[in-house]
Amino acid sequence: MKRVLDTKLMASTQPFKAIISHTVLAELEKRLQLPPFKPPKVESAEDFPSYDTETGQLHEAGYDAYITGLCFITMADYLGSFLSPPQTHVAVQSDVISPFFNKLFLMRITDIPYLNLDGPDLLPKRDNVLHVTFPKEWKASDLYQLFSAFGKIQVSWIDDTSAFVTLTQTDQVQIAVNISRFAESYCVQTYAEYIAKKERQGLAKRKRTDDGWMDFERKRPKTQYTYVAQNSRYHYSSSVDQPFSKKRSINAVVEEADSVNPEESEGQEGEDASSPTAIDSANSSKHKIDTDQAECSNSISSEEFELVHAW
Repeated sequence: MKRVLDTKLMASTQPFKAIISHTVLAELEKRLQLPPFKPPKVESAEDFPSYDTETGQLHEAGYDAYITGLCFITMADYLGSFLSPPQTHVAVQSDVISPFFNKLFLMRITDIPYLNLDGPDLLPKRDNVLHVTFPKEWKASDLYQLFSAFGKIQVSWIDDTSAFVTLTQTDQVQIAVNISRFAESYCVQTYAEYIAKKERQGLAKRKRTDDGWMDFERKRPKTQYTYVAQNSRYHYSSSVDQPFSKKRSINAVVEEADSVNPEESEGQEGEDASSPTAIDSANSSKHKIDTDQAECSNSISSEEFELVHAW
C-alpha cells in the first residue's frame, strides 16, 4: 500500500502542536525557519533559479510542492532529537515517522483530528455536545447568548433550524438540558439522545417501506400468459389469485380448424363446396373440433406458464 504523509497533520499533532500556531503552508514554512527547528540547506540546480524561498511563488503547484517537501524534512529532523541517541537527519522509513502514515488532516472537525486511510477512524464520545433546534430566524449570536452562562462554546450548523453546540465541560451538558425542559421556542437534547432518535426513525422508515412493499405484492393482480404450440400465438389473460393450472386453449383448436393449409387448399380448388366429399370433410372437421374440445376440457398436458411483472 502507498504511504501518504500530510505535513498539515504533522504540524497539528504533538510535539509540533505546542510550538506551531499556524499550519497554513506559507506560515508553516516561515515558522520552521526558526529555532528549535533546523531547516535543510538547499541549492537550486544550475539554470533553475526560480524557486527561492526569499521571494516565493505561492500557489504555483511546483513551488508549493517544493516548500511542502522542505517542511517535511525539517519536521522529520526535529523528531530525530527525541531518539536515543539523537539523530540529525531522519529517513522517511524511521519509526518516528510511521505514526503519521496514511492520515489526512480534517478541517473544522475538532474531535476527529484526521481521516485514517489505513484503518478505522477514531470514534469520539461527544459527551459535551448538544443538539439544538430553534426557529429559522435565529442567528449564531442567539445561540451564543443562549449558552453564555456555560463559557466558551462552538457552534456547528446542521441547517437553518438546528445545530450542534459543543460545551467546554462535560458536566455542564445535563444542566443545559434541564434548563431548556420548559422552553417553547427551542429544544435541547444530548448528542446521544439525538443519535438514538435518528436510529429509531431510520428503523421505523425501513419497516414502513417493507410493509408497504409486502402489501403491494399481495394486492397486485397476477398476469398470466398461455403459450399455444399449435399456431405459435400468445393468449393474454389477467386473473387475481388463480391457482396454476395446465389447460389447453380451446381457441387454438378453433383457429387451427378455421385456418386452411395451403397444400390442402390447392387440392380442393376443383371440388364443389356442396359435393359429398366437401360435406364429409366439413363433418369430419366438426367432429374433430368437438372431440378436441372434449379432450381439452380434461387435458393437463398443455404448455402454460405464469409470468409476474417485476416493477
